[in-house]
Amino acid sequence: MKKHLQVMKFGGTSVGDAACIGRVAQIVQDASGHDPVVAVVSAMSGVTNRLIEAAIHAEAGDLERTGAVFGVMRKQHEAALRELIRNEARRKEIAERLDQIFSEGERLCKGTALLRELTPRTLDAISSLGERLSAPMVAGALEEIGAKSEAIEATELILTDPSHGGADPLMDRTRERCEARMLPLLGHGVIPVVTGFIGATSEGVLTTLGRGGSDYSATILGAALGADEVIIWTDVDGVMTADPRLVPEARTIPEISYREASELAYFGAKVLHPKTLRAVQQAGIPVWIRNSFEPSRTGTKITPQGRSNGGGVKALTAIRDVALITVGGPGIVGVPDVVARTFATTAQLRANLLLISQSSSQNDICFIVPGGDAQRTVEALRREFAQDVAHENVEHITVDPSIAIVAVVGENMRGVPGLAGRTFSALGRENVNVIAIAQGSSESNISFVVAETDVKTALITTHREFGLGAGVRQEVTTGSRT
Repeated sequence: MKKHLQVMKFGGTSVGDAACIGRVAQIVQDASGHDPVVAVVSAMSGVTNRLIEAAIHAEAGDLERTGAVFGVMRKQHEAALRELIRNEARRKEIAERLDQIFSEGERLCKGTALLRELTPRTLDAISSLGERLSAPMVAGALEEIGAKSEAIEATELILTDPSHGGADPLMDRTRERCEARMLPLLGHGVIPVVTGFIGATSEGVLTTLGRGGSDYSATILGAALGADEVIIWTDVDGVMTADPRLVPEARTIPEISYREASELAYFGAKVLHPKTLRAVQQAGIPVWIRNSFEPSRTGTKITPQGRSNGGGVKALTAIRDVALITVGGPGIVGVPDVVARTFATTAQLRANLLLISQSSSQNDICFIVPGGDAQRTVEALRREFAQDVAHENVEHITVDPSIAIVAVVGENMRGVPGLAGRTFSALGRENVNVIAIAQGSSESNISFVVAETDVKTALITTHREFGLGAGVRQEVTTGSRT
C-alpha cells in the first residue's frame, strides 16, 4: 500500500516554549506511526521580531542593546532546552549547535554596526536565525520520545531567486534537491525537521520567503515531494468566517477553496501567508489549517473546489494600517498617460497596491497601499506630477491613513444575484460610509474602503446580513485525524 506522506508546519506559537514543543513532538510522532511525516518549523514566539530589533540596533551602532536582545533569546532557548531534553549527551550536542548559531548572529550584527548599514542580504541572514535555532530543538524533542529525527536547514532544499526578503522558489531544482536529501531519510523512518521561512540561491546565499513564510515553505516541500496533504498547525481552529476578536459570532469554516483562502490571505487574514497555496495548486494537494493546542478538532480543509455553503459569501476579512492615496482633479482627463505614470511610479518604489478604484470620468484615481509605503509613495507621485500640479492639470495628490479595507469573499458569489446590493444596503442601515469600492470580474470578492473607526461595525453588520454565524459547524471530512 502506498504510503501517505504528510508535511506538517508548526507556527511560532506552536513551538513557543518547552511545553508547546513537547506537544508538537507528540503530534508528529503519533502521525508517523504508519506513514512518513516531514515537519517544518517556525522560530519560537517573538524570536523573529527580536532578531529584527537586534539588527536595527546594530545598524544604529548600538551594540549594547543588540547584546541585550541576544541575551534574552539565549535564555529563552536555554530554558526550553533544559526542560525538553533529559539525555545529557543529546542536550549538550544541541546546546553547542545553538551556541554556534547565536555566535553567527552576533558576528553579523557586529559587522552591521561597523558599517552602519543593514543590507537586505544581511537582514535575511539575521532574521532567519530563529528557525535555525528551533529545528534542532524540535528534532531533539522527537528523539527524546523515541522517534528518529534529523534537523535540516532549508538552504539545502529550497532553491530560490535572489530576491532577499521575499524570494520565490525555483521548483524544478528544489524538487531534485528534496528528493535526493529527504526520500532516503523518509525511507528509513527518519522524521526530517526543516527550517521554515528560508531558502538559498544557486550560489548558496541564504534568502527568506517573506514574513510568515514558513507556511509557504511547507507547501513548497509538499509539492516537491508529492505529498498527500499539508497541515498548517497554528493556534486557531481553522479559517474563520471573520476575525473573532472583532466579530464574536465568527465560526470555523469546514472547507474552502484555494481561491477563497488566497483572497482571505491577501486581504489580511493572518491564518495563511498570501503565497502559501501557489506551490500546491497545480497538484491539487489539500491543505489543512488545524490547532496544535486542540489537535482533536478537525480544522479547515482547503481544496481546489472547496464546498458551497449555499449562500455565496463564505467569509469576511479586513486590512488595517493602510492608506488611501488619491490623484485627482478634473484636469487629469487631459493629462497623457496619467494612469501609466501613476502606477509606474509606485512600481519603481515596489509599493504593494492592495486595491485600485477609478471613476469613469477619470477625475480621480485612488488606490490603497500599506501604511508603511504611504509617505514615500505620495512624495514620489508629487515629484512625478510636479509640472502638472503647477499647471493645474492635477489639482491634488492626497493621502488618508485613517481607512481600512473590508473584503467579502466567496467562490460562488458570481452565481448569486444581489450580493453587492445587500452588502451596501446593510452598511447603509448602520450609517457606515463606503469611501471606495472594487470588484473583479471573477466576482469572488467585493472589496470596499471604510473609515478605520467603522471596521468593526462593517464586519459585524455584513457577517449578520449573510448569516455566517448561523448553522456553521465543524464537520467531519475525509483526511488527517492526527
